[in-house]
Amino acid sequence: QVQFVESGGGLVQPGGSLRLSCAASGSIFRTYRMGWYRQVPGKNRELVAVVANGGGTDYAESVKGRFTISRDNAKNTVYLQMKSLKPEDTAVYYCNSVPSSEFWGQGTLVTVSS
Repeated sequence: QVQFVESGGGLVQPGGSLRLSCAASGSIFRTYRMGWYRQVPGKNRELVAVVANGGGTDYAESVKGRFTISRDNAKNTVYLQMKSLKPEDTAVYYCNSVPSSEFWGQGTLVTVSS
């Protein structure tokens, strides 16, 4: 069964940093690119960062230069290092494969506010 368990969210002031982690089930992690998505209530879920099996990355323009995605293939874990956070980064963050599977974890809430 496919599972994603996200952690690391919290409340941070504008300009601050957070590091998110996601433990993924092995089969999907080994097979697909992995991504971090985020969703604000009332809006569609948005893909913000992608990491390929070999480590190549891609980012949405809104986070480029501020977020860094990485993966640890030995631990089936994907990370999102976020810096220079802005209030508009406030969202629930999820990880999933790219393209996404039908399975979603509970997400982790990131709130950027003073």
